[in-house]
Amino acid sequence: MQSEKSPYLAKIWQKHYDNYIEEDLEFEVRSLADTLRDSVKNYPESLVYEFMGTTATYQEFEKNVIAFANFLVENGLKKGDKIAINLPNCPQFLIALFGAFYAGVVVSGLNFLLQANEIIYQLSDCEAKAIVTMDSFYEENVRKALVSGKTQVELVITTNIADLMNISGIKKTLGKLLKKIPTGKIEPIDGMKFFKFPEILSSYPNSTAPDVKLNPKEDLAFLQYTGGTTGPPKGAMLTHFNEVANIDQVTHWWEVDARRGKDVFISGFPFFHLAGMFMNLGAIAYAGTQLLIPNPRDTTHIVKLLKEWKPDIMVNVPTLYLMLLNESEFKEMDLSSIRVYVSGAAPFPAESINKFEQIVGEHKLLEVYGMTEASPIVTMNPYQGKRKIGKVGLPVSNTLVKIVNVEQKEQEVPLGEAGEIAIKGPQIFQGYWNKPKETKHALRDGWFYTGDVGIMDEEGHLKIVDRTKDMINVSGFKVFSVEVDNKMVKHPAIQLASSIGVSDPDRPGSEMVKLYVLLEEGYSSNEQLKEEIRIFAEENLARYKVPKIIEIVEEIPLTTVGKIDKKALRAIEQK
Repeated sequence: MQSEKSPYLAKIWQKHYDNYIEEDLEFEVRSLADTLRDSVKNYPESLVYEFMGTTATYQEFEKNVIAFANFLVENGLKKGDKIAINLPNCPQFLIALFGAFYAGVVVSGLNFLLQANEIIYQLSDCEAKAIVTMDSFYEENVRKALVSGKTQVELVITTNIADLMNISGIKKTLGKLLKKIPTGKIEPIDGMKFFKFPEILSSYPNSTAPDVKLNPKEDLAFLQYTGGTTGPPKGAMLTHFNEVANIDQVTHWWEVDARRGKDVFISGFPFFHLAGMFMNLGAIAYAGTQLLIPNPRDTTHIVKLLKEWKPDIMVNVPTLYLMLLNESEFKEMDLSSIRVYVSGAAPFPAESINKFEQIVGEHKLLEVYGMTEASPIVTMNPYQGKRKIGKVGLPVSNTLVKIVNVEQKEQEVPLGEAGEIAIKGPQIFQGYWNKPKETKHALRDGWFYTGDVGIMDEEGHLKIVDRTKDMINVSGFKVFSVEVDNKMVKHPAIQLASSIGVSDPDRPGSEMVKLYVLLEEGYSSNEQLKEEIRIFAEENLARYKVPKIIEIVEEIPLTTVGKIDKKALRAIEQK
C-alpha cells in the first residue's frame, strides 16, 4: 500500500537532477499552433526543414500552413474534426500537421505500411473526414480502403514526393517516367472530393489564418494509435497542453546548451509514430531546423546529411544507431557538432553503448523512456550528470513514477524490485477514443498503468525490464524476455535475438522459452552452432530461463521504427 514514506511519492530522483533542473515547472497554457506562431515571430528567417536539397524559412512555411488551414475550413472541416496524415517524413506532412492545428482539426498519423483492412479500421475508428496521402500509397492500399464504404472520409488530398522539391518540371516528369520518383494513379471515388496538394497551397489565402479558438487543456491535438499488442490498436487522446507540457519538460532538460533558432535536428523516426512526431513538434517549438529523412534505412543518405549539415541533436531508435556503426564513413567522420544522441522506443543494448560512444564521444548517448500515452517522454538520462548503463534515467520535472505489484496494482513494491510502471504528470493522455473499458483499466486516480515492467533504484534511475505481455511464465517463474535477449546477443555469432513464450507440452498451463536468432555475417546455421548457443545460455542464465527451443532464422521482424516485433513472432509461432 502507499504510505507517507513512499520513496516514489517522495520523488527521490530529484536529488540527482542536474543542478539547473527545476523540480516543478510553471507551464504556459498554449496550443501547438501557438508554438509555431512564436517561432515565426522570433525567428522568421530560420530554416524549418531541409528535404532532398529543398529548404523553407519559418515565414515561408507558415504561409503554406495558413493556406492549408483555410482549405480545411472552407471545405467544411470544423474544430474537433479528424484528419489522417498518411505520408513519409516530408514537407507536406509538416504543412498538413500545422495546417490542421491552425484549423482546430485533430490529427491521426496513419502508418503508410498498413494494409487496406488496417487503414479501414483506423479511418473508421477515428471518424476521419479527410486524408492526406502520397499518390503511390493511394494506388496501393488507400483507394481500396476508401471504396469499402466503411469510412467517413469526405476529402482526399494527394501529393507526390517531389511536389515541393526545388527541381524543374521536366526533371520531375523524367523522374516519374524513369521510376526514380515513386508515383501512383489517382482514380476518384464517387461522393468524395479530391484535391492535389500543390494546388491547395497556390489557391487558398495564405496571409490570415482561420479564426479558431482553442482551449489547449481540453481540445485534442492528436488521436494517436498504439501498436495493438493485444486486440486492435487504440486511439490515444492527446491534448495540445499534453504535448506542449512535454515539449517544455524535455527542452528544459538540455536548455543549458540551447541555441534557439539555430539548432539542427536529425531523426529517422517516422512522423506517424509519436516519437517522430514529438521530435518534429519540439524542433518547431525550438525554432530549429529538421533534416527530413523519408527512408530511415538509407544510412548512406543519413551519413551524407551528417557531413553536409553537421547537426546538433540526433534522435533515433537503437537499431538505426547500430546500423550506422556498419557504415565505415560514419565511423571515420567528424561528429563533434552533435551534442547529444537521443535513443528511445527500445532499450539500447548495454553491451553496445561503449562501442557506440567510442565512435561518437563519451557521455553523448542519452536514453529516454516513454510511450504514446505519455506524449511520449517520461524519463531521461541526465544531460550532464551521472548516467547508468542499461537504465533510462530519471523522471522529468512535474512527473511521478511508481513501481507497483503486477497483480495488485494498489500495492507499491520496494525500490530494487520489479513491478509495473505507473506514471502521473501533465503529459498523460486523456484516455482511449471510444474505448471506456480500456481507459478505465489504464487510468486510475490520475495514474497511467503502462503495462511495462521496471525497477527503480535508490537514486531514482529507472530500468525497463519487459512488457507485462512479453513476460514468459515458466512453471510459475517469471522470465523477462528482454533479459534473455540481452544476454544472448553477447554470443559472438548472434546479431539479433528475441525470446517468446510457447506452450510447454509436458507442463499444461506452463510455458517454455523459445529463442529466435539472426546470425552475424560469416556464420551459418548448423546443429553444432545451435548447441554452442544452448551451452552459452546455460552458462549465463538461470536454468528456467534457458531457451528450450532455438530457431535460427534469416530475418527477425521489426516494427516500423526498428524495434523487434514480438507480436509478429508470436503470430508466426501460432501459425
